Amino acid sequence: MTAQATIYKASERGHANHGWLQANHSFSFGGWYNPDRIHFGALRVLNDDIVAPGMGFPTHPHDNMEIITIPLSGAVYHKDSMGNEGIIPAGEVQVMSAGTGITHSEFNGNKDAELKLFQIWIIPNQRNVEPRYDQFKIDPLSHQNKFVQLVSPNKNDEGIWIHQDAYIHLATVESGKAIEYTPKNSKNGLYIMNVEGTFSVLSNELEMRDALSIDAAEKITFEAKENSKILVLEVSMTF
Repeated sequence: MTAQATIYKASERGHANHGWLQANHSFSFGGWYNPDRIHFGALRVLNDDIVAPGMGFPTHPHDNMEIITIPLSGAVYHKDSMGNEGIIPAGEVQVMSAGTGITHSEFNGNKDAELKLFQIWIIPNQRNVEPRYDQFKIDPLSHQNKFVQLVSPNKNDEGIWIHQDAYIHLATVESGKAIEYTPKNSKNGLYIMNVEGTFSVLSNELEMRDALSIDAAEKITFEAKENSKILVLEVSMTF
């Protein structure tokens, strides 16, 4: 059976202008609702946010969700009800298992520059777990023309872990080079986000912030048309 691939242009995402926040939603979120874009398997949220200098999200609650924050530029100032407080700069990844419930706030830690980040929510495979926090610094050389694992379900694996059969990988690929992604589980689906640049995958050309979903994981090749950054989210299609 051939896997079904669907391309999503960056311009098709939901958009919300809150003044201090410019948000782009890959899936239904807040005031943007698209019945065809509720989730992709266990992937519930992929928000592409730009936060104005010194602004941010005041204290608010979450429960039973795996929340991954990837700053792209700038730094997030974070504080939560578990007692964690600090900075997550670009080049690091933050994970929170909200479990039985947490509250937290997130602000742009810079008074002079915008904060750009991805926030990802993944539906967990266990409910009401004890909340937890983790943070991971990405080796800048680890994803040059190859994928580095940022998130997995395994506590002792590379990167940081979550309560779901899901993996997040990042690669920075030079123009003219090709790399492969080999799925961890053939039953999972893949959601591919073009962070920057232009590349082709499965005969589709993706420009900056375009995405492609594949409903059944298979080994795929990425060919960079220009210097590119690729985020691959491999997620369980059942939860």
